Amino acid sequence: MDIAERYIRLAHAIDAHSEGFIDGYGGPQEWADRTRRDPVELRAEAEALLDEVAGVEDGARRAFLTVQARAMHTMTRLLSGETLPYAEEVRGLYDIEPVRADTVELEAALKALDAALPGSGALEGREEALRARVVVPKNDILRVAEPILAVLRERTHERFGLPEGENFSIGLVQDKPWSGYNWPLGNLQSRIDLNTDLPVLLPALPDLLAHEGYPGHHTEHATKEARLVRERGWLEHGIQLINAPECVVSEGIAVNARAALLDREELEAWLTGELSEVAGLDPDDVAAYLGASRAREGLKNVSGTAALMLHGDGAPEAEVLAFLKRYNVASEERARQSLRFISQPNFRAYIFTYSVGGEMVEGWVGQAPGNFARLLQEPVTPGQLREAVGAGAA
Repeated sequence: MDIAERYIRLAHAIDAHSEGFIDGYGGPQEWADRTRRDPVELRAEAEALLDEVAGVEDGARRAFLTVQARAMHTMTRLLSGETLPYAEEVRGLYDIEPVRADTVELEAALKALDAALPGSGALEGREEALRARVVVPKNDILRVAEPILAVLRERTHERFGLPEGENFSIGLVQDKPWSGYNWPLGNLQSRIDLNTDLPVLLPALPDLLAHEGYPGHHTEHATKEARLVRERGWLEHGIQLINAPECVVSEGIAVNARAALLDREELEAWLTGELSEVAGLDPDDVAAYLGASRAREGLKNVSGTAALMLHGDGAPEAEVLAFLKRYNVASEERARQSLRFISQPNFRAYIFTYSVGGEMVEGWVGQAPGNFARLLQEPVTPGQLREAVGAGAA
């Protein structure tokens, strides 16, 4: 059996026990067998896959399959009933270390945010009031998104290229733990869902659309399908796994996607000019929100720390919720949405892909202009990124 077929069949067997393990699949349907089998048997298959991967000739392909197969082995250990310490779970699934925020730095960031927010009184109330002034009404979200997507797609095509025939649909959904999601459908297509459980803010919309679409998740998946699956015959890139190291790189790309096309100065001019007019919002309110957002950048790793508290330290939900409310400066509703995300089985360890992946990709892209394009086109592992960023810093 071909290595890609073995890999894809095992992924579907794991998904039969842990629905959502497969994020997208566009390969041969006869390989998509989700018959439930004994997890102990799947663990043995994962070990055999690791042995087989060691013999893959191409180094880039071998490195990618090795870390992915290790994650699958970790999944089969969990499915077999083995209890892993939370940090080991993160490490085994994503090939990264979980990062805990420094409380002293968070407190300093809260002071900076206090100075940046207009008005007086409690931080949460002032921020919620400002957020309310930059909300895009639900029935206007897709209309306002159109000119943003047009610019993002044009620039992505100019700077990185897009495979002919790529496309995605975009729609609004509710009752989800995330703000936006890209579903890879295969054949260079995706579906992007924007969650309206919480208000969608104009200043956040370009980042959200870049993250999910151009040049983020959709662009990466379509480009790799065209270059790796169709041109090189590496069919393992026709499936996307949610609990695997590829997500660290994918989220790292997406977190840095908007910055790859628009620097901060240009983005802020666009938001307070044309986009404020399109959305019918006061540009002064948008500018005030952007100023507060700059101060907010010091509030890093809050959600990851909350996940460590919940799953690693065994802290009660009420304590974790209070932490999220304070350091995310969040309403009860927004804090509970964050708690819901880090409580989901498929996302409890996933939360670190954003912060750790984002920092590694930012560091590597800063070393050479062509590195972002390479990430869209080539299989790169978190370990390779970590090594490259460390070597660049040295």
